[in-house]
Amino acid sequence: MSPLVAVLIAVLASGDRPGRALFERAETNFNLGRFEQARADYQAAYDVEPLPAFLFNIAQCYRNLGDYERAHFFFQRFTVLAPDSPNRAAAERLTAEMSRLAEERRNQTLPFLMSAPVSITQIVLGKFSALLWFLALAIGLIVVMSLSLYLGGRLDLGLLAANALGLLLLFGSFAAVGLYLSCLTAQPLVAAIGTFALLLGLWLIDISTNDPDSVLHVLSLIKHFDSFAKGVIAVKDVVYYVAVIVLFLLLSIRRLDADRLRA
Repeated sequence: MSPLVAVLIAVLASGDRPGRALFERAETNFNLGRFEQARADYQAAYDVEPLPAFLFNIAQCYRNLGDYERAHFFFQRFTVLAPDSPNRAAAERLTAEMSRLAEERRNQTLPFLMSAPVSITQIVLGKFSALLWFLALAIGLIVVMSLSLYLGGRLDLGLLAANALGLLLLFGSFAAVGLYLSCLTAQPLVAAIGTFALLLGLWLIDISTNDPDSVLHVLSLIKHFDSFAKGVIAVKDVVYYVAVIVLFLLLSIRRLDADRLRA
């Protein structure tokens, strides 16, 4: 039993309260998944006995009915009228969540994501693959420019291939990190700043550590590129970049999957 339900029961049980019968009927309807009937009963109970806790329950009904704008309104009213409630933190979190979902629905991005005939894994891998192809195109242009040196001199093809592979893995890691951070916020600017800050932090780890054997170098994305820059393809560096990419792609999938389930 939630603290809010317990509080309502305790209040309504004290004496012959007019909203008790409506509350009990609303609870029954809510537990049976009849959210529209439960909403009507909670509102009727609030009409005869305006307890702020009823507003939280009304908001939950609208949330389950998919009416995020109305749910946002009632969650917000509850936080205003019951600032000392033990459910205040939950109400504030739900208020923010309903605001985000309502905005996505207005922008017509939520229905596309939730009704798409593909899995979250396919959506994430599709976005990552598209970004990686774009980055690979940029690397390909660099390779083509380097090959032009053949016209007037010699070129170490092994060194060129190692650098191209290293750049692809490095950029793939950047893309996976950025993709995950973009899943945490609806604001592209916030995602971009967060990605830059995280990648900057990983780079600072490399330049701030003087000991070449420091364990901190294990976390540095740039340090693992050094062997590729020298023309050496080290298995440990390839495994590191692949692990970073897989980790952040899995985090992105779990995050979006959780959003789909909540919606």
